[in-house]
Amino acid sequence: MAASSSENTPASNETLLFTPLHDWHEASGARIVPFAGYAMPVQYPEGILTEHLHTRENAGLFDVSHMGQALLISDDRSHDSVAYALEKLVPADIVNLRPGQQRYTQFLNAEGGILDDLMVTRPADPKLEGTLILIVNAACKDADFAHIEKHLESGFKLVRRDERALVALQGPKAALMLGQHVPGIAKLPFMTAITADFDGKPVEISRSGYTGEDGFEISVPASRVVQLWSALCAHDSVKPIGLGARDSLRLEAGLCLYGHDIDTTTSPIEAGLSWSIQKRRRQYCRFPGGERIARELESGPSRLRVGIRPEGRQPAREGTEIFSGERRIGIITSGGFGPSVNGPVAMGYVEAAFAKPDTALTLMVRGKELPARVGAMPFAPHRYFR
Repeated sequence: MAASSSENTPASNETLLFTPLHDWHEASGARIVPFAGYAMPVQYPEGILTEHLHTRENAGLFDVSHMGQALLISDDRSHDSVAYALEKLVPADIVNLRPGQQRYTQFLNAEGGILDDLMVTRPADPKLEGTLILIVNAACKDADFAHIEKHLESGFKLVRRDERALVALQGPKAALMLGQHVPGIAKLPFMTAITADFDGKPVEISRSGYTGEDGFEISVPASRVVQLWSALCAHDSVKPIGLGARDSLRLEAGLCLYGHDIDTTTSPIEAGLSWSIQKRRRQYCRFPGGERIARELESGPSRLRVGIRPEGRQPAREGTEIFSGERRIGIITSGGFGPSVNGPVAMGYVEAAFAKPDTALTLMVRGKELPARVGAMPFAPHRYFR
């Protein structure tokens, strides 16, 4: 992920915020829509299908500056101290993060539901020992930061980084294109991060993203993001990509969208995210909602997130009910057309007994029955750099 952002559209009278790239998007003919309280580009003139396929074949550039960036800092400059502080709120093993390593996790409530998902990085720079870099979803960032501060003891501080922008360069040519500005970046391992010079000026780069492709997220001072963005877009292999293709790319990759596929009612286990809870944390489950998580790890949850392949060409959208015979067994949480697989794809929750791949399902789409089957995820293969 960074972690994906929830598509919470604000009320029409709500004032929208702009990212530092807003004027660039408008000048480039982007269609702007409300998204998580921001005015964001949903697509550029070539359209979502072209943008999606370009990212799969070349390199797509995404403005994700609406995401929340922050530092969690321990006064004693001890990694263990700051890691244990964060582990009170998340189920991932933060203590054993190596310098420069990044990890995906979730904020959980007392019932084991997901308040938000986020990325956590331990900086590689020894001068930043005792600091964690956090990236959270745009729609949740104010609540997330308040949640952290509410539970912090003395000796720790949360520093928001609202002065920084964030962009994601994704696709099979991402490393080659970024390497024109950051020599040697192609060697950076997946889910690690460094501070490096982009055309001679420092930026923070992680090898991560939310498309299923190889790629990078770049945190840069907002005052320099237009220059960086323009330099990347100057390459023929790089095109700006809007939120529409970002959604179809992550759907094909089988990645959760907060507020849709995961929320305060879903646990990481039923969402298929048990891999994000490392062995050390599973031993005692000493984090919010630990009793539920331990129970579901041992006995299995009552429902599971699965991939769904509708038959034919008609997509099944969020909210579509799922049946087995006359029995309602679940609901679709994300759905649409997958350009790379050339057909409709969806994700949703079904009762655990119906979660086996190739299980026959019936979807109720606009009052009509649509046959479907449980499909293996991801729908398009992950191509992360290993």
